[in-house]
Amino acid sequence: MTTIGVLVMAYGGPDKLEDVEPYLMDVRGGRATSPAAITEVRERYREIGGRSPILERTLAQASALQEALDPQHSVFRLYTGMRHWHPYIKDVLAEMAGAGIDRAVGLVMAPHYSRMSVGVYYKKVDEVYSSIAMRQIEQWHLLPGYLDALVDHVGDALQRFPSEIRASVPIIFTAHSLPERILTWGDPYPGQLQATVAAVVERLGPFHGERHFAYQSAAMTPEPWLGPDVSKVIGQLAADGHENVLIAPIGFVCEHVEILYDIDVALQRQARTLGLHLERIEMLNTAPAMINGLADLVRDEAKKAGWL
Repeated sequence: MTTIGVLVMAYGGPDKLEDVEPYLMDVRGGRATSPAAITEVRERYREIGGRSPILERTLAQASALQEALDPQHSVFRLYTGMRHWHPYIKDVLAEMAGAGIDRAVGLVMAPHYSRMSVGVYYKKVDEVYSSIAMRQIEQWHLLPGYLDALVDHVGDALQRFPSEIRASVPIIFTAHSLPERILTWGDPYPGQLQATVAAVVERLGPFHGERHFAYQSAAMTPEPWLGPDVSKVIGQLAADGHENVLIAPIGFVCEHVEILYDIDVALQRQARTLGLHLERIEMLNTAPAMINGLADLVRDEAKKAGWL
């Protein structure tokens, strides 16, 4: 039986502070970034340790997925490619082709589909001349294992609050903002996010606190981005007299700058100023429920292709 490749993809991030400028140039499609923006982004990475951990986190997820799928590597072989930094998707596809892989399943480590997010990953795959037949997993926002892992992590995070207030702590579910123009395309991204929130809330069971959804991490561009922004929701909760809040970043599955800086530094700073006690859930990373669910998803896609 010919080995089936599995290409696990994520956004990528700079390995050191000196990489920030070329990384931003890649993100911007070769267009230069203003010196002020480079300095600001570099300082964000400096505050979280001088680098992005997204590659090592994604490699760990791919390794866990390999174990769940095929620890002997006899049927499936996992590869990891980044959209905007090393190892680039195009280079990993070349590595796969060189290893004799002629069929593969693609998996982006982002549960919700948008033409501007997951769609771009597969556009990059399609742009590379390759002999590899690629089955594309485009969304998994209602994957039971993903939802179960989220519920477990929300429950664990609520335990950090005093028992007498735990059931009334407001929860803000967040995801990466995208430009508002996606709404003119009928893009499924906002609807899929709402579906995930509804499914998680249903699984949480009886709960008396407020539930909110907000976007985060909008880019520094003049065009309007999807809202409400999480900082505005936090401000309103404080104005309404709340003293506690839990952030659940459902649009992300591992730590990177949007978590380690945007939430753990910037939002925490805002919360302290407002007198709020803010917690966030632990990221899913290699949560067994999610990884096992993704393994099933990959197997199902291979079966649909007639490869198993």
